[in-house]
Formats: sequence, C-alpha cells, structure tokens
Amino acid sequence: MGRSPATKDDAQALFHSLRSAYSATPTNLKIIDLYVVFAVFTALIQVVYMAIVGSFPFNSFLSGVLSCVGTAVLAVCLRIQVNKENKEFKDLPPERAFADFVLCNLVLHLVIMNFLG
Repeated sequence: MGRSPATKDDAQALFHSLRSAYSATPTNLKIIDLYVVFAVFTALIQVVYMAIVGSFPFNSFLSGVLSCVGTAVLAVCLRIQVNKENKEFKDLPPERAFADFVLCNLVLHLVIMNFLG
C-alpha cells in the first residue's frame, strides 16, 4: 500500500513549517534542546545495553536511566522557565532558573548516588 500524494505533501508541508518555526528559536533554547536529546539518547543506549548484556547490577542500571531521565526532565523545566515567550515566568531571571536547575540536579544526583548503595 502506497501513500497518497496528498498525505505525502501534507507531511512535507508540516515538516517544513516545523523546521521554519524552529529556526526562529533562540540559541540558548536550542542548546537546552540538544542537552535534552543527549540525555534521552544516553538513557536509550543504557536500555539497549541492558537488553543485550543483561541487568546483573540492576541498581546501577536503574540509577543510570533515572539519572538521564531526571536530568532531561529538569532541563525541560529549565527550558520552560528561560523561554521569553512564556508569560508565567516573565518575572523570573534566567540566572535564578539556572541556579534552580543546578541545585535540583545536585539533589537528584545525590539521591542517585545513595540509591547505588
């Protein structure tokens, strides 16, 4: 079964509109997006590795994956707070948002290290 030409054209138009809209995104948000993609990709690599090799130290596997996912979630929160178009956090300076991100990452990784044993 092939795709109809209208569906293919719609998909290309959607991809083009998303790409042009993302090109207007500020550089600092693109860097945060890249960091989120890296964290999620690292978690996926760990899951694939566990599926291939095995999960003998299961605490280590859980710690690694939860560390990556938690860091990605905190980075998304940072992106929401730093975004100039978001009106909820317009009074929050970017330095304060970054300090919150660093502090929450510190707490997250202290909990992860405690979970390792």
